[in-house]
Amino acid sequence: MANEKNFSVCYSDKLKRLPPYLFGAIDILKKAAYDKKLDVIDLGMGNPDLSTPKHIIERLCDTLGNHPRSHRYPQAKGMPKFRKTVAQWCKNRFDIELDPENEVLALIGSKEGIAHLCMAYLDSGDIALAPNPAYPVHFNGILLAGGTVYDLPLLPENNYLPDLGKIPEEIAIKAKLMFLNYPNNPTTAVVDNLDFFKEVVSFAKKYNIIVCHDNAYSELCFDDYNAPSFLQVPGAKEIGIEFFSFSKTYNMAGWRLGFVVGNAEILRPLEKLKSYLDYGVFTAIQLAGVCALKDSQECVKETVKIYQKRRDIMVKGLNKLGWQVKNPKATMYLWVALPEKYKHLSSLQFAELLIEKTGIAVAPGAGFGTYGDAYVRIALITHNNRFHDALLRLKKFLK
Repeated sequence: MANEKNFSVCYSDKLKRLPPYLFGAIDILKKAAYDKKLDVIDLGMGNPDLSTPKHIIERLCDTLGNHPRSHRYPQAKGMPKFRKTVAQWCKNRFDIELDPENEVLALIGSKEGIAHLCMAYLDSGDIALAPNPAYPVHFNGILLAGGTVYDLPLLPENNYLPDLGKIPEEIAIKAKLMFLNYPNNPTTAVVDNLDFFKEVVSFAKKYNIIVCHDNAYSELCFDDYNAPSFLQVPGAKEIGIEFFSFSKTYNMAGWRLGFVVGNAEILRPLEKLKSYLDYGVFTAIQLAGVCALKDSQECVKETVKIYQKRRDIMVKGLNKLGWQVKNPKATMYLWVALPEKYKHLSSLQFAELLIEKTGIAVAPGAGFGTYGDAYVRIALITHNNRFHDALLRLKKFLK
């Protein structure tokens, strides 16, 4: 008809503000490699290749088969049994006292919780402090909520800890949220003691800032390192909350289960928002999470042993090739500066060249923020013999 208009899609300015999604770019590179019939070794996304422990799977199956009421809508904040188990786990692991009723909230994975927290607190133009480089939702969540990101540079000369003293007074006064993440993704940095967290608590109290600590890798630690909780610091619970995930600890990435704990007043707006946007975590998955936290943690120790062995293979092999990398104390990653002969490239250009020439997929550091562009992140998420294959290919490539 003459009056018809051409249909066009006009999406929100919030979405337009987002940078290209890191793992979408990696998927494009992998697809091109597969199309060329290359044997791809995927070390890009932190997607665990290990199986969920058998006893957790069996608990899920038992609930599905024998408890039909579990198929109904769950409680948005998490069932009481799940929240009580989380509180007890935190007490056993970190000696933190939590009220299960008001200081624990179940999440559909910690990523969802972080993004929804930003929506619960940030209005258009509100400032939030986020590390750079960082796990993408730490800054993308702010942008999606309409907020403004103020970068906290994570630099090797400062052990990848933000320098709070360099935050301008006018920014600190306006900031609503601060995101932190130790053990850190992508840099693998850790805090060796509670001194930095004490500094954060003092800073946050001075400027009335909510601290959100992402502790997703608390259990993936090596060489007798034991990751602390931010909430162990006196006064931390007055201004802070802490996110945890089952994805890496129990190889339950696809199950979408996590939790956040801490200050009840801070959690209440998040709980309210989630009650409007989702129905919470499927009850059968919550009960499997209860099983994961309450039963023997030998499965976690075995997972750590596997990642440590992979880390040792790759760190030793890369250093032997002249591609220098330090031994991380935690996480499932290596954070590696671009090889000397390729420092003129961006991290994305290097990642493209690497997969084109070798079939090895890594994550370009720029996807984690501008301060990551001189690095790539290598995820230790394939069978051990494939790391030997990767090192052989890298030897040819680096020559």
